[in-house]
Amino acid sequence: MELLNGCFHFVMTKLSKQDTDDDMLTCGSGDIRLHHICLHFTLIIGGGLMKVRICQTWPKLLDLEANLEEICACIQKGRNDGVNLSVFPELAMTGYFVGKQYHEVALRLDSPQVARLAKASKGTAAVVGFIEESPAMNFYNSALVLEDGNLVYSYRKLNLPNYGDFEERKIFSSGSSVPIFRLQGYTVAVLICNDMWHPSLPYLAITQEADIIVSIINSSEGSMGAAFSNRESWGLINKFYARIFGIYLLCANRAGHEEVLTRTPIVIRNGLEVAQPPSQDMHIFWGGSEIINPFGKQMAKAAIREPDEVTVELERDLLRTKRIMLPYLRQDDPFFTFRELGRILKDKEEGSCKVRDIVEGSISP
Repeated sequence: MELLNGCFHFVMTKLSKQDTDDDMLTCGSGDIRLHHICLHFTLIIGGGLMKVRICQTWPKLLDLEANLEEICACIQKGRNDGVNLSVFPELAMTGYFVGKQYHEVALRLDSPQVARLAKASKGTAAVVGFIEESPAMNFYNSALVLEDGNLVYSYRKLNLPNYGDFEERKIFSSGSSVPIFRLQGYTVAVLICNDMWHPSLPYLAITQEADIIVSIINSSEGSMGAAFSNRESWGLINKFYARIFGIYLLCANRAGHEEVLTRTPIVIRNGLEVAQPPSQDMHIFWGGSEIINPFGKQMAKAAIREPDEVTVELERDLLRTKRIMLPYLRQDDPFFTFRELGRILKDKEEGSCKVRDIVEGSISP
C-alpha cells in the first residue's frame, strides 16, 4: 500500500505541473497531461504482475494429517516469499489410489481441516486437491480454492476416468459446472486432470474470459500401457491450450510412488476355482509440473519424479501482446456453438441425422 501511495503522489505531482508535454489526454472539459508514468501506475494498480508457485508434493497415501501439515507449511512459506497463488496437485490431501477407504479421508467444506487450510491462505491464495464429501454424502474429486483466509469455492472434477489403472467412477460423483475466480486482476479457472482431455471444458473457461487455467493432475508412468506416453501427451496438451487460447497454464502434477494391491486373480485348477494371493503394482508419478506462457513457451518445469517447487511471475502485458498479435478468439461466437449444439442434440434425440447441403443451402434427411 505504501508503494501505491507513493506512486499516486508522484503521478499527482506530475499532473499538477503546467508543463507542455506532447502526450496529452483530453478528459471532459479539462486537459490532463499524462506521460508514461501513468501507464506504469495503472499496471501496478491493476495487478500487472502476479507471482505463482507450483508445489509438487509427494502425498502420503491416506494420511490426512501429514499431508495437511505439509500443505499448510508450503502455503505459509509461499506467503512469506511474496507468492500470490500456490498450486498443489490433484488429491494432494490424500494420495491417489485410496480404494475402498476413500470415505475415511473425505472432508466436508465445514471440516476443521478445511478451516485450517483457509486460515493458512491469509495474505495469499491456494488451490488444493482433496476428496470432498457433500451434505448429501456424495463424494467428489475436488479442488479447494482459498484466498486471504476464505474458502472461495470447491471445484468438482467433471470427467472421471474409468479405464487403464483408473477407477474414479466407482468412487466419485461428477461435478456440474466450470466456475472462475478473480485474483490480482486475473481471471482464473481450475480443472482437474481428465477434464483437460475434454476440450469443451477449457473452452467454457475461456468463454468466461479466463487468463489462467490451473490444471491439477495425478499422472503416473505406464498407467495407459507402454504404447502411450503420459509425459509427452501432457506436454502437448499444455502447450496447445496456452497457445491457442492465449492464456497462462499452470499444470501441477505430483511426485513419488504408490503401491497398490491388484484384484485377487482366480485360477481354475482341476475344475475348481483357486484364489491366488494379490500382487502389488507400483505406480510412479513422474512430476514434471510446468508453467506455460500465452505463446506456448515453457516458463518453468519441476523435477522429474521428485518433490519440487517452481515459481514464476506472470505479466498481464504478455497476455495483451499475444491477444493483439494473434487474436484467435476475437471472432469466436459461443452463441453459435450453443445453437449448433442444440440442433445436433435435438437431431440425435429425434433419431435423425440431417446433412446440410452447402451448395443448395437446403437440409436433406
